[in-house]
Amino acid sequence: MKELRAIKTLEFDKILENLKTKCESDLGREVADSTDISISETEINNRLKETDEAVDIIDKKGTPPLFGIHDIKEATARLDLGGTLGARSLLNVADFLRVSRLLKKYIEEEDDEGKSHEIIEDMASLLFTSKQIEDRISECIISEEEISDSASPKLRQIRRNIFVKNKQIREKLDSIVNSGSKYLQDNIVTMREGRYVIPVKSENKNKIKGLVHDMSATGQTAYIEPIAVVNLNNELKTLEIEEREEIERILAELSAYVADYSLQIKGNQDILSRLDFIFAKAKLAFEMEATKPKINNDLSLKLYKARHPLLKKNEVVPIDISLGKEFTSLIITGPNTGGKTVTLKTVGLLNIMAQYGLFIPAEEGSQVGIFDKIFSDIGDEQSIEQSLSTFSSHMVNIVNILENADERSLVLFDELGAGTDPTEGAALARSIMDFMLERKIRCISTTHYNQLKTYALTTEGVQNASMEFDVDTLRPTYRLIIGIPGKSNAFLISKRLGLRDDIIEDAKKQMSQDSIEFEKVLENIEKDRWEIEKHRSEAELYKIDLEKQNKRLEEELASMKEKREDILEKARREARQIINRAKEESELALSEIKDVVSEVSKDQARRLQESQDLIRENLNKASKKDKILIEAVKNPAENIKPGETVMIASLNAKGTVLELPDSNGDVLVQAGMMKMKVKKEAIIRIDDEESSKSSTKNIIKHKSRTATTEIDVRGRNFDDAKVEVDKFLDDSYLSGLKSVRIIHGKGTMVLREKLRADFKKNKYIKSFDDASYNEGGNGVTVVTFK
Repeated sequence: MKELRAIKTLEFDKILENLKTKCESDLGREVADSTDISISETEINNRLKETDEAVDIIDKKGTPPLFGIHDIKEATARLDLGGTLGARSLLNVADFLRVSRLLKKYIEEEDDEGKSHEIIEDMASLLFTSKQIEDRISECIISEEEISDSASPKLRQIRRNIFVKNKQIREKLDSIVNSGSKYLQDNIVTMREGRYVIPVKSENKNKIKGLVHDMSATGQTAYIEPIAVVNLNNELKTLEIEEREEIERILAELSAYVADYSLQIKGNQDILSRLDFIFAKAKLAFEMEATKPKINNDLSLKLYKARHPLLKKNEVVPIDISLGKEFTSLIITGPNTGGKTVTLKTVGLLNIMAQYGLFIPAEEGSQVGIFDKIFSDIGDEQSIEQSLSTFSSHMVNIVNILENADERSLVLFDELGAGTDPTEGAALARSIMDFMLERKIRCISTTHYNQLKTYALTTEGVQNASMEFDVDTLRPTYRLIIGIPGKSNAFLISKRLGLRDDIIEDAKKQMSQDSIEFEKVLENIEKDRWEIEKHRSEAELYKIDLEKQNKRLEEELASMKEKREDILEKARREARQIINRAKEESELALSEIKDVVSEVSKDQARRLQESQDLIRENLNKASKKDKILIEAVKNPAENIKPGETVMIASLNAKGTVLELPDSNGDVLVQAGMMKMKVKKEAIIRIDDEESSKSSTKNIIKHKSRTATTEIDVRGRNFDDAKVEVDKFLDDSYLSGLKSVRIIHGKGTMVLREKLRADFKKNKYIKSFDDASYNEGGNGVTVVTFK
């Protein structure tokens, strides 16, 4: 897009100048100048993406290292021709490689989020770096005026010899000065033409043997090189020539070294200049507090809280504006200095910025279109040179716009039709707007004409907008209101400023009835708008409050669901543990049944076998269930006490209460061989005679009669021993024993260690330790119950 007039009128040139101040190098500034305003959707999106990546990188890593970007194409061209670079050029190469290395490291270093920056990272990956070349140049060259002694051993030796020779000459001259001071103008040693001399009075110049190198301006002093130091000076000159030759050799050697990588170094220049430009765009985005706009290709725009980038943020009122969807033409009315022109410039300028690849000062979600051309007729375009009036100047510009604008253009008219007779001006303005509408050209126009307000109200595809004005303070608010035309406040403002009522009334009589009625309609619309705005604000606050409440309730519900799942999962785990334990004990019982089958009658054996099969079948069914649900009942038992018989409804099993409910409402219940914790809401009290016989007291009484205080599991493997020991510990605990002995033997001590590891998991065991030496020592473990 090459509409230079619009670019200047909309002040994009000022944005560009500001952008260039963010570049660290002239090369970056050249890229800014050469970058055009694109009309390619792909290109624009790529430019915005690279800006977005740079913004993110700076936000996470700070300012990028962009010093030392020089134009080295002339130097590399010289190298390609076999030439030698000077110290300054070589230092530039070292700086150039250093910034390449540091910038590459800065970009490729991962941030905490590990976010990808595809465009910039790809560019950085192509940068050529060589720490060896950097270091070699830095070691040899101190500044463009000074080569380091360490550049070569020969240079170091030459400079040492020069130092010694200088010292010899000074000592010799000092001796001559001290012995012949009466012939000297001053007792000093100085230099002429690069050789050491002494100042001798003219009348005594024949008294000092030597070569005259200079005379003072007055002729009173002759600068003589004594014959005694001529050879020393000659030797010094020779050393200085050797020094220059060695320096030239070093520079040539360095140049040849760099020339081997000339192509790679040259390639860095385009990348570095481009990166400098991209990071400058990011810095500008931070300065403007700008965001990435969305790009659409349907020639529409929608800006939220948009600000003019050249105005101070705290001094500009953001605007919301749209164009191109429901309507293609927008007519803005409002008072002078009310912000209409700023609105036009904001829309045009932000669109140009986006198409250039810059972020825009507007809220997230703002959209801009891709326009092939942007035209503007804004401000006083009067041309003194062409002797044109303001109206004529505007009309020349408008004629150019009408000839060149098409449906992919954005046109901005400021005070369309102004500067001439109001009636004729309004008619011209309406015709121009018709021209725009028929060709579907996106157009925004500002005006004072009531005829255009009516036109927008009655014409499809055209929309009114107004700049708000506070009649109480007699000041514009600079807020843009889409959908409502601006009301003329001339009479009201005049009245508040003290104009006589009779004059105002007389003025009203001179207005046409249609105009008066139109103003009344606008006044009513304005009142309704204020009322709607008030209700909308209240509704918005109410909506925000409801959203907060809904969010809080959703969080509470999610928390409750999570706790419920945790409780159910815990119950499932405990139930599985109980079933597995019961299965182990049942297997033990079945094996014992198998042992005694041979000792009973055939009929008894058959019944034992049937019972055995029934136990296995029930255990298999229980172990195959994925979920064990212990559900609450309608009439749960209240005030449950230890010893009472209860029914676990979900399991359809009777059990005996062993403990009072704990803090979580869980009751420890003995159901057959199994002990389980059940929610108190899931059990029913049973008060029949049969149940009372199986109370905990009876169980404990039975257990206490048959209980022993020790068990011997020597020679068993851990799995077999565990089943016996667990049953033994349960019976002992129910019998009320305080401690018992587990005889496991010594051997390899494996059984002892595994049993003790299992004891640590038993919540009824208080402690365990070796028996005393005379009662089995470490071959017996004494278990003490809580």
